[in-house]
Amino acid sequence: MTFLSVWRDNTAVWREVFGLCWRRHKAIFLTVCVCMALDTFAIAGIGVAMRAVVSGTVDDDGTAIALGAVGAALGYAATVTFGHIVFSLKIYLCERLAREHYDRQIQLAAMGIEGIEHLEQPEYLDKLTALYDNTWAIGMSAWSALESVTLALRLFLVLGLLGSISPVLLLILLAGVVPLYFEQRAHKVIQAADSRRAQDKRLQRRLFEILTGGATGKEVRVAGTSAHLVRLQREAAERSERVWLTANMRAGLLGALGWSIFAGCFVAGLTVVVFAADHDPGRLGDIVLTITVGTQLRSLVEAAVRASTSTGGSGRVLNPYRWLRAYEAEHAPTATAPAPTRLISGIRFENVTFTYANSGRPALTDLSVTIPAGSVVALVGEYGSGKTTVVKLLEKMYRPDAGRILIDDVDLADIDGRSWRRATSAAFQDFGRYHSTFAQGVMLGDLTEPDRLAAAVEYADAQTLVDRLPQGLNTQLGRQFGGVDLSEGQWQKLALARASMRPAPLLFVLDEPTASLDAPSEHAIFERYMERARSIAPGGITVIVSHRFSTVAGADLILVLKDGRLVEAGSHEELLAASSTYAELYSLQQTAYAGSG
Repeated sequence: MTFLSVWRDNTAVWREVFGLCWRRHKAIFLTVCVCMALDTFAIAGIGVAMRAVVSGTVDDDGTAIALGAVGAALGYAATVTFGHIVFSLKIYLCERLAREHYDRQIQLAAMGIEGIEHLEQPEYLDKLTALYDNTWAIGMSAWSALESVTLALRLFLVLGLLGSISPVLLLILLAGVVPLYFEQRAHKVIQAADSRRAQDKRLQRRLFEILTGGATGKEVRVAGTSAHLVRLQREAAERSERVWLTANMRAGLLGALGWSIFAGCFVAGLTVVVFAADHDPGRLGDIVLTITVGTQLRSLVEAAVRASTSTGGSGRVLNPYRWLRAYEAEHAPTATAPAPTRLISGIRFENVTFTYANSGRPALTDLSVTIPAGSVVALVGEYGSGKTTVVKLLEKMYRPDAGRILIDDVDLADIDGRSWRRATSAAFQDFGRYHSTFAQGVMLGDLTEPDRLAAAVEYADAQTLVDRLPQGLNTQLGRQFGGVDLSEGQWQKLALARASMRPAPLLFVLDEPTASLDAPSEHAIFERYMERARSIAPGGITVIVSHRFSTVAGADLILVLKDGRLVEAGSHEELLAASSTYAELYSLQQTAYAGSG
């Protein structure tokens, strides 16, 4: 991107920030702007007042001395007061905007994209890492840009004062540009380093979560791998810090060079003024004015450096923020067709092929099959055969690389994702464990159907579990929040209940729904869900993914997958009669279970 395009994009964000401040916090916004404007003229007032004091002393003019002293005192008081007010209120506004707007906007943007590919891409995750806990800096970048404008105005006033003493002193002002240039270069070094170490910072955070997490902590202790993981975290931290230290050393040297040049020019300019005053005592006030304004100029240039550095460095948050917004716009859903209210013909896969990013082989290859409306279909096969991938494609978590999925002859790609998902329900293999109350964890399945809570719990065979909890449905879950912890199977029952909150989904997906349950619970749940599948919606389809062949014998259609390909399809009886792969695997599994019994 060119400088002008970046500046244009940044300016658009800054306008947005100030617009939000004006609409939501008008009084505070106006207070900050007024204080910044008054503070802008204070530096010039201080210099003029100090010159008046000295000139009044030389001319024995008491009135000039008094007015100058009062003016200088007021100027210094105004600078301190307005500076504190501006600093405090800017921080307040930036934090409020981060909480009220930008945190929420970024989260909704991530959820607004139909699929989940972006949540698995390192580049996308690196951008989120850069914004993690730093959304307040989006607002601060706008205020830094405005501060840069006010500082430019202050420099213009100083230019007039110094020029009125001697044109040579304008060199001091010009020299003030040098630190700005070197600080900008220094900040580019820091910004580049911040990007390079984002992946290591993300790795540090993930390792910390593994070491301190309840579930992962058990495995780490049993396996005795804590020292190894701590070492990996330390190595990631050391790599990150090496990059950071090198960048800061380079940035420090650049800053020191810029300020050395400015200091030399300031001393040279002051020497010229002192020499002129030595020949004209009436110009002693010019020395005081030069020292006063020059000293203020140093502070002014430092402030300008900070503001310009902050403005230039705003790319640290603005670049990933703009990138995320552009990514969201580029991947915004374009499908507008509503989901059908009922299924008539069913769902048809036509030559569907799909490969995960960074994978060496397709997860599905040339899958073609028709799932009739109103049927219960089971997907079986060994681990890695493509069963869960079919589910994810049906839920529009991914899009096929080739081929298409038709819903009653309408391409799923043309159906609005939110509309389709409101017509579906699912319990995934990697289900969520929400540390809320039990009731809240279930109702997250469909917040519009609170009266369905009891029925959903019953369908998941979870009533006995609820009865054992200290406060029943109102029991807080998760020890981190002072609640109780559940076993893997109990969490899975909660997930099944959550999936049952939607009363009549067109597509009901159960991805390994009983993998963590004992045999009696598994049998009871499958009976309930097979019964429910026949009546959940007109033409509704239930898809069950399982590696346990015995649990899906009652399905209308069984699809056998192997290495991402559909190798067989038919009912349980048809597949057994055909002496098929299914029959062989079914027999092996039955023998294994019998032997284990």
